[in-house]
Amino acid sequence: MIVFFFTFDFVNSNLKKIFSLLLFIQFQLSGQESGLTQFLTKTDTLNKFRFYTVSGLQAGIWSGSLIGLNHAWYANYPRSSFHFYNDIGEWQQIDKVGHSFSAYFGANLSSQLFAWSGVSQKKSALLGAGMGIAYESVIEILDGYSAEWGFSMTDMAANLSGSLLFLSQELFWKEQRIQFKFSSHSIHYKDAELHIKANDLYGKSLPERILKDYNGQTYWLSANLWSFAKESKIPKWLNVAIGYGGDGMFGGYNNYWTDSKGVYHDRTDIKRIRQFYLAPDIDISKIFIKGKNKKIFKFINLIHLKMPLPALEVNTQGGVKFHPLYF
Repeated sequence: MIVFFFTFDFVNSNLKKIFSLLLFIQFQLSGQESGLTQFLTKTDTLNKFRFYTVSGLQAGIWSGSLIGLNHAWYANYPRSSFHFYNDIGEWQQIDKVGHSFSAYFGANLSSQLFAWSGVSQKKSALLGAGMGIAYESVIEILDGYSAEWGFSMTDMAANLSGSLLFLSQELFWKEQRIQFKFSSHSIHYKDAELHIKANDLYGKSLPERILKDYNGQTYWLSANLWSFAKESKIPKWLNVAIGYGGDGMFGGYNNYWTDSKGVYHDRTDIKRIRQFYLAPDIDISKIFIKGKNKKIFKFINLIHLKMPLPALEVNTQGGVKFHPLYF
């Protein structure tokens, strides 16, 4: 019983902090239409200055990021002729879900930028989906010329699924009722052997760990309940999310390796597991629906981060866990 009450006290205190933060932001924005709100307001007709600015900005950022990726990542490995690589069995397919999320994220963000410039909803969706798949395709082509990897058809299928998840909802519902979201938590590897391996695989800094450590990543499909029953009294901000993650991974396919000194390590004692989650979520773009400040929250919602809230986990080891606050 002590654990029970501690759990709910812990959850309540953190939920209060989250809602207090959102209320504080709303208070700061209320009462006047800020310059940021005006800036985020979409135009009813095509604004050529905005359109060319958005197009140029996306081209510049994406080109720069690809050049940086080529220099920081691919330059460390030998080049090869273009070739294919079947990596469907790696990382419990979490990397595939990550590809799908990246394409969805890029498509949604790009579409919103085009809509902001006055492009119609349908054309914005088509342009955004095209941009999302195009960017991921270029990365896959770079993989195809790297001796370390190769062009992965399953990666491309995942990229396509992410863009189509976005586009299909825009065409059928004209809104994103089911959002792709991401969360990550930092893992401290206490075992010295695993600590060294994790640093080698996933990096040492927090940003590297967030992006690379599949053991700490969870990808979510977050559905807004009110969007499917708009005549109901369901809170407009309430979402239900299902998540997928994994744990115990210290290699793409298995947990044994030979280090740079030629020492063989066998950690097959660590089970590689899949984790499935069910959790509530919050659509912050639907919390504050009065006034033009709601545009700011819709913009924040484009980040696609899952809110840290309680979650129920079921994993392939037969375990069932309740997390009071899951990141």
